[in-house]
Amino acid sequence: MATLEEKRHTLAHLLAAAVLERYPNANPTIGPAVDNGFYYDFDFNAGTGERGAPGEDELEELTSAMRELLPSWTDMHGTPVSEADARERFAGNPYKLELIDGIVAAGEPITLYTAGGFTDLCRGGHCEHPAHELAADSFSLERIAGAYWRGDETKPMLTRIYGFAFETKEELDAYKAQQEEARTRDHRKLGKELDLFTFSDLVGSGMPLFTPRGTAIRNEIVNYSRELNRGLGFGEVHTPNINKGELFKLSGHYDQYKDDMLTVSSQYVKDEMFMKPMNCPQHTQIFASKPHSYRDLPIRYADFATLYRDERPGELSGLTRLRAFSQDDGHIFCREDQVEEELLKILAAIQTALKTYNISYWIRLSLRDPNNKEKYLGSDENWERSQDELRRILVTTGVEFKEAEGEAAFYGPKLDIMAVDALGREWQISTIQVDRTMPGRFELEYTSDDGSKQTPVMIHRALVGSPDRFLGILIEHYGGAFPTWLAPEQVRILPVSEKQEAYAEAISKQLFDANVRVGSESRDSLGKRIRAAKQEKIPYVLIVGDKEMEDNTVTVESRDNGKLDPISVNEFVANLSKEISERK
Repeated sequence: MATLEEKRHTLAHLLAAAVLERYPNANPTIGPAVDNGFYYDFDFNAGTGERGAPGEDELEELTSAMRELLPSWTDMHGTPVSEADARERFAGNPYKLELIDGIVAAGEPITLYTAGGFTDLCRGGHCEHPAHELAADSFSLERIAGAYWRGDETKPMLTRIYGFAFETKEELDAYKAQQEEARTRDHRKLGKELDLFTFSDLVGSGMPLFTPRGTAIRNEIVNYSRELNRGLGFGEVHTPNINKGELFKLSGHYDQYKDDMLTVSSQYVKDEMFMKPMNCPQHTQIFASKPHSYRDLPIRYADFATLYRDERPGELSGLTRLRAFSQDDGHIFCREDQVEEELLKILAAIQTALKTYNISYWIRLSLRDPNNKEKYLGSDENWERSQDELRRILVTTGVEFKEAEGEAAFYGPKLDIMAVDALGREWQISTIQVDRTMPGRFELEYTSDDGSKQTPVMIHRALVGSPDRFLGILIEHYGGAFPTWLAPEQVRILPVSEKQEAYAEAISKQLFDANVRVGSESRDSLGKRIRAAKQEKIPYVLIVGDKEMEDNTVTVESRDNGKLDPISVNEFVANLSKEISERK
């Protein structure tokens, strides 16, 4: 029986067959399996007089066409062919000819796969008997998008047709329901509705502008990371956004990331300069600015400076992929005998943070690729030692983890914390990296207890990663209904009529003095104001009328617990302050 990936790959071929029945002059290009299904890219401008590419309204018809073809696909087999035969077969398709060029250059065999009268160029990995292995109701076509040939913006724009595919109809339906829920939680949609952030073409794509409401949440994220940093003994530093290229050449980032770095020019100096994409090289220079003894270590620096990366336009996505962002970044310079203790402390702080945010997670132990050691800096001995240390603390703490070769940073292995949100989606956020390479490249040293000069170990870490990106994740995780301590407006006061406005203002001042983010609204009818507060997902709505004013109480509508009994103003403020301070 074929694997799910093989089934999805087979369905990509089935899609191509269905498309060519309706668009015989189209040029099919490539069609792989992906995590939730498959896609196939087509050039619909290839044929003279050909009608335009299909629209979203045709997807249901194309799905039906695939299901009609499926029973005839009783067998799918591959046939090795010569280069000449392959070129003859795809003589009118420049995309397939380019693929053939690549296969020939790599010295690999050329194989054509056929099912139900449709033949395609492919390396394989399909169902042997699609009609018997694929359930007709386990897949559907979902959307159409543009995609450059081979992801290259200088090459033709193609039409990409996406499909979902699972083992059963029930799994497909469950996934579609999850996707629909994800659309309602989309942070770009909710960010606009809740007035949290915006983008401007005049400012530039990928560079967010946070409103007062969005900044309130972002500040809470940053302040919580600062609180955790203080508990870990970090001193906060501030480093410049622009740096000379020599800094990144010495760190090794220049060769690895130059294409993703934003250049800066000056009318006064000729130095090659960049907007910094990371903080670690700058922190080495703070450490190097004065001599250190073994007694001084560990030395810990935290930094929230803005970073810049020249992301491709097609890869930008709201707050989750930006050109300008900050990180709750930190670097530790320590002795060899302090490494594991520091790693355990950082991991514990990250676990505390994710528990507070109510996000589950697992950890990816990202190792170097043992078959491509030339991609990484540093000695085998240091790599093995660092990888063993990270593996050991995971085993010691009993955290769920998976190993992934080839995912390490170029200077050292790392732990990537994979957060799992309310919809079961995974996001790589926090990271812990052990680096025995960069300190040596910068000739960092400290004086040991025997008077010799030693090189410190450098640990790179982030607690929740980028506060900007994490805010985007949290908007979707909570569906915009932030816990009280994070909510941009924690309380809204609604006086029943003008007679209670002075009383409402007095309550508002009491809450403001207790550092509660509070708003008040007296326009429109009370019903409309209550509905508006619910739509804005405000945790607590206080309704005050004559009775409340007389008794010095408030009637509380809790977003999460419904209508509560009347309570004195002082008691409400005390309870709320406790809830906020404990970050419940």
